Amino acid sequence: MTLAEPMDPNEAFAELGRVRLADVDINSLLKKIAQLAKRTIPGAGEVSVTLVNGGSARTAAFTGELAQKLDEAQYERGHGPCLEAAAATASLSVPDTRYEDRWPDWAATAHRAGAHSALSIGLPVHEKVAGALNVYATGTHAFDDDAITLAQTFAGFAAVALANAHLYETQATLAAHMQKAMENRAVIEQAKGIIMGARHCTAAEAFAILTKLSQDTNRKLRDVAAALVDKAAAKPPE
Repeated sequence: MTLAEPMDPNEAFAELGRVRLADVDINSLLKKIAQLAKRTIPGAGEVSVTLVNGGSARTAAFTGELAQKLDEAQYERGHGPCLEAAAATASLSVPDTRYEDRWPDWAATAHRAGAHSALSIGLPVHEKVAGALNVYATGTHAFDDDAITLAQTFAGFAAVALANAHLYETQATLAAHMQKAMENRAVIEQAKGIIMGARHCTAAEAFAILTKLSQDTNRKLRDVAAALVDKAAAKPPE
C-alpha cells in the first residue's frame, strides 16, 4: 500500500466536473473517482468503490488489490464498514483495526493485511443502487476530522458525477432503442408495401401475411421483413 502524490482538492473536484459523459462509461468514471480520491484524501493508501444493487455488493473500482481484498472480506461476511456506510449513506471510521469491536473478525483480517485504519463514506448512486467510497491506510488514526470532512465533500462531488453519468447512459440507451424501433418499423412498412404491390391487398392484409410468415418460420417479424426487402432489392428490374 503506497500513498499517492497529494492533489489539491479543488483541482480534483474540478476534474470530476470536467468529465465528458459522452467520452466515458460508468466503469471508467468509477475508476477515475477511486484514483482521484486516493490522491486527494489525506492518509489514503488505497481506495475502492463499493456498489450494492438488490442486496448484492461488488467492488466496482479499486486502486490496489488490498482494497479489493478487504472489500470482498466484508461481502463474504455480510457486514463491515463499507456495507453499513452504503446502506445508511453514512460515514464510518475505523481509527485502529486492532481495537475495532463493531466488526472484529473483519478488522482482524484488515490488520493482518496491513490496513490499520479505514474510512467508508456512503455514496448515493441512484434510486436502485447504493454505494460507498472506501479508504484504507497503513497507519492508525490516519483520518482526522478534516480528512473525514474532505472525504465527505469528495463523495458528494462523486455522487453528482455518477448521477449525471447514469442519467446520460439511460437517455443514450433510450435513444438507441427508439432509433432501433424506428428502423424496424421502416423495414416492416417497406415489406408491407412490397406485399401490397404483389398481391393487390390492403395494408392490414399485408401485415397479417408478414405475421403468419414470422410465426411459421419462427423468425422475428423484423427479420422476415428485412429478408423480403433484400430479396426485392436484389431482383433485377423487368
